[in-house]
Amino acid sequence: MTGPTLPVEPWCLRERGLDLATLGQVESLFALSNGHLGLRGNLDEGEPAAQRGSYLSGFFEHHPLPYAEGGYGYPESGQTIVNVTNGQLIRLLVDDEPFDMRYGEVLDHERVLDLRDGTLRRRTEWVSPAGRQVVVRSTRLVSFTHRSVAAVEYEVEPVDGPIRVIVQSQLVAEEEAPEVDDDDPRVAAALEDPLVPVGQDVEDGGAILLHRTRMSGLLVGAGTDHDIECPNQYDVEHEARESWARTTVVTVLEPGQTLRIVKYIGYGWSAARSVDAVRDQVAAALTSARYAGWDSLCRDQTRYLENFWSSADVEVDGDPILQQAVRFGLFHVLQAGARAERRAIGAKGLTGTGYNGHTFWDIEGFVVPVLVMTAPDAAADALRWRASTLDLARARARTLGLAGAAFPWRTINGEETSAYWPAGTAAFHVNADIARAFEYYRLTTGDHTLERECGAAVLIETARLWMSLGHHDRGGVWHVQGVTGPDEYTAVVDCNVFTNLMAARNLRAADQACARNPDIADSYGVTDDERAAWCAAGTAVHVPYDEELGVHPQCGGFTVYGEWDFEQNSQYPLMLHAPYFQLYRKQVVKQADLVLAMHWCSEEFTAKEKAWNLDYYERRTVRDSSLSACTQAVLCAEVGHLDLAHAYLHEAALVDLRNLQGNTNQGVHMASLAGAWTALVDGFGGMREVDGQLRIAPALPGSVDRLSFRVLWWGMALQVEATHTDVTCRLLGENGAELVLRLYDEEVVLRADEPVTRPMRDPEPLLPAPPQPPGRAPRPPGRGPLTFAPSAE
Repeated sequence: MTGPTLPVEPWCLRERGLDLATLGQVESLFALSNGHLGLRGNLDEGEPAAQRGSYLSGFFEHHPLPYAEGGYGYPESGQTIVNVTNGQLIRLLVDDEPFDMRYGEVLDHERVLDLRDGTLRRRTEWVSPAGRQVVVRSTRLVSFTHRSVAAVEYEVEPVDGPIRVIVQSQLVAEEEAPEVDDDDPRVAAALEDPLVPVGQDVEDGGAILLHRTRMSGLLVGAGTDHDIECPNQYDVEHEARESWARTTVVTVLEPGQTLRIVKYIGYGWSAARSVDAVRDQVAAALTSARYAGWDSLCRDQTRYLENFWSSADVEVDGDPILQQAVRFGLFHVLQAGARAERRAIGAKGLTGTGYNGHTFWDIEGFVVPVLVMTAPDAAADALRWRASTLDLARARARTLGLAGAAFPWRTINGEETSAYWPAGTAAFHVNADIARAFEYYRLTTGDHTLERECGAAVLIETARLWMSLGHHDRGGVWHVQGVTGPDEYTAVVDCNVFTNLMAARNLRAADQACARNPDIADSYGVTDDERAAWCAAGTAVHVPYDEELGVHPQCGGFTVYGEWDFEQNSQYPLMLHAPYFQLYRKQVVKQADLVLAMHWCSEEFTAKEKAWNLDYYERRTVRDSSLSACTQAVLCAEVGHLDLAHAYLHEAALVDLRNLQGNTNQGVHMASLAGAWTALVDGFGGMREVDGQLRIAPALPGSVDRLSFRVLWWGMALQVEATHTDVTCRLLGENGAELVLRLYDEEVVLRADEPVTRPMRDPEPLLPAPPQPPGRAPRPPGRGPLTFAPSAE
């Protein structure tokens, strides 16, 4: 077998050959999901596999959180996503010889993830150890239009003579748990046997299995149904036991004849419904899928994606690797959120068990804004889920002795599950990040209904949290102390600039929401005095500044910390090679923090401050988090370091395609993939929201010939096209629409039949491009086929 390669193609990801060393990475890359149901890109036959995975959004198991020393307010229970009943499995026997690519001879093997059809296609030509040659073809999808349904079209064709074919279409629960690296805290902990059987049924075309989790008590059902086409006589048998079910088809085929099986897979789960109700839910999903049929499922899938790409596509001429990567990333972002429908979007989506399936602040910070501009309904549902956990956040605030609501650092169902205080609970900025996402949705879509439904309540309660966290000093300046910003290497500090500015924004947004919705403000008991206090704190917020260096300390006193000795320790990630105590007291930055403040709170910094700050923090930022490169790309582009921005953009976009973090086998890095889109659109596209108005200010590196991107703004599809000579903005769709925006510093009016074109303006950097810490300069953009890197062991 030859090692796999990924040819650079604009609309698909193609694997040629099979390499067991990179199997886990490929399974994550080829994962299919609709936000509710996710299937890892395992081979149909289930073996070989690095980690088999079938996941349902929000379906989890509890596990204990042991502490060497307990403390008041520590979470007592963790949560881990569960690998639910596996419906992908289709085993094949050729004259009683199991089809297994590790044995016999693989003459040809190819899989293709199609970003326009939303399918994973496979073709394998195989010679069994006994010398029988067959071609196996399959196409798999997880339906965007049927929320609880996946389907597989599976075909077998003999090549060199008649063969007896046995196909076993299976449902399997309680599969072997994946191996994990206990030395790396980023890798999820595996749970043993979380599913307890509660029922099974044999149906006319398949079977249904029902299980309940041991600790969390969640009920899940999975079932299959089949369409079978065979030119010859065949027999079919259905069986079911407590933890497995099987549909077996046996026939004899001549060369050129094809056995075709369409497998429909349905899921359902509930925390409250009865076994009978969940069984019926699964049966209904299967009936609906089979009624639609395979061809209709495929047509609906293509149509759904056509509609998405028509208002979300990004075109990058001159950089084919980036073109493929940004579409791949946007596809996975859509998969993560499209049908999540009031369930949390995990940091890995539904592509693997990394981070235990938890959601973090980076979903509201990086993923939701992309969905707002490309799939706003999905973004709204993600925000509704967060708002649905408001009572849990209020309870958490009370436990911490605070007012308002304190949202969790990491969670699946809304309860805090972080066992590490300094980089968990102390990172209160998560609350302002959530508030920002609600505001971003309102300002970008023009839709105020979400604010009235739940957004205003979130803004009010998070504002109350900030007032109990912060205080005015004797001079009237407002401070927030004892918190951790985005940089987890600088923990439990005073007046983190990012946190302070985001808190101030949160307070102002809450005041304005109350002004827009006085009835909601009254229902929450918001008084004029309380609103005045919010405004006073937001106006008086302390923003540290080092006059001598001409930069903003990331937090109070940061610029007088000792410098990190990179000559003595430059093994990355530093958190695995140095004590946190040493990291906390040095000027070393895990990920963009002050730099992120300059992106999200851009209006708070002058052009000179941005240039000087970026120069200072580039030299100290080690990017031990996949969240960093995209933000550094945006700011590098803004201050004129376009080639450096391009290199960072490649890092963000290729984090999984090139396994740059060494852990893509645990799932894709959803926030980095979303951040790559942001680096293109906010970075090279120069897109910002300024006082409720959209501003566009493109600038391109020399190696990109043309950039075109599409976004949704107030329900209108806007296309921005930039070359090295000019910039054109146009409205797509029906005539009659009108959009006012700023193109550079000029206010222009766009109409559907009247695009606006202006000359490109190249930014002039105020400083030379800065260096990075030893070994942390981003790799220059490449041009050849993507190559796999083995996952970290």
